[in-house]
Amino acid sequence: MIVRFIDAFRHVFSVQAICRALSAHHVPVAPRTYWAAKSRPPSRRALKDALVTRWLAAMFEPGPDGRRKPESLYGAVKAWAHLNRHGLRVARCTVERLMRANGWRGNTRRRTARTTVPDPGNPRFPDLVGRNFKAAAPGRLLVADFTYVPLVTGGFAYVALVIDAFAGTIRGWEATLSKETAFVQRAIAQACAQLRRLGHPVTLGAVHHSDAGSQYTSLRFAQTLLLEGLAGSVGSAGDALDNALAETTIGLYKAECARDGSPFRDGPLRSRGDVEKITAAWVHWYNTGRLMHRTGLLPPAEADAAYWASQQA
Repeated sequence: MIVRFIDAFRHVFSVQAICRALSAHHVPVAPRTYWAAKSRPPSRRALKDALVTRWLAAMFEPGPDGRRKPESLYGAVKAWAHLNRHGLRVARCTVERLMRANGWRGNTRRRTARTTVPDPGNPRFPDLVGRNFKAAAPGRLLVADFTYVPLVTGGFAYVALVIDAFAGTIRGWEATLSKETAFVQRAIAQACAQLRRLGHPVTLGAVHHSDAGSQYTSLRFAQTLLLEGLAGSVGSAGDALDNALAETTIGLYKAECARDGSPFRDGPLRSRGDVEKITAAWVHWYNTGRLMHRTGLLPPAEADAAYWASQQA
């Protein structure tokens, strides 16, 4: 730090004058000490810090195209895990120190507005989950919710997500300009179709859980669940904790994908097509690249594949 201080003022004052002033203020330093420090080769820590800083800068700073990588959304823990996964062995405290020194921070989430409105006239499924959003295997518990995305042309697009509770994998999603029930039906149909393509279709006892929004308590949606072989489950009205996993994923979508400055956006959102473009990119990264605490800092797709491989073994 003393060397950096002298470097900052040596173009105004001589090194000898700065050292005399420091010594007079009870910070004794000799000019030869300064020059010895300047001629000394970098320490191993300094070299490692420079390497880690370069990797972190590639994550958090915009590239030549002016856009940041999705990993710029990470906080220190996931940035540390990301570097180690890519072969750069580094301590977590080192990543925290260098991120703090360079002003790099992960993304923070904001509160979201309520989008689903219950219909008291619709019969509801019982709550089969009881806020226990843990599943023994992929495809056993699917949770769902939707949110809105403002368009610069006025109005909103609505995005429905279906999340597998085992590893947090997003199995299906749908974007629309209307909150009609059909778009949440298409999202759950996509989720079940994905499981079939992977060779692990929905089996007896699988549950679909949602909040008490009118789209999820309608007769048409109940028919869709029946055809897909899913048992319906609905949380209590107006209680976000009864659908906490879906609410959390929706919050991540809003904070990481839909907000201004997101690494997945390259301009204003004018149409449903623009929303579909950023949502598709985010869902792909979320499933195959995003490190998740619930899976031990593995991407959801890797956690799913590891489970299925263990069952085959």
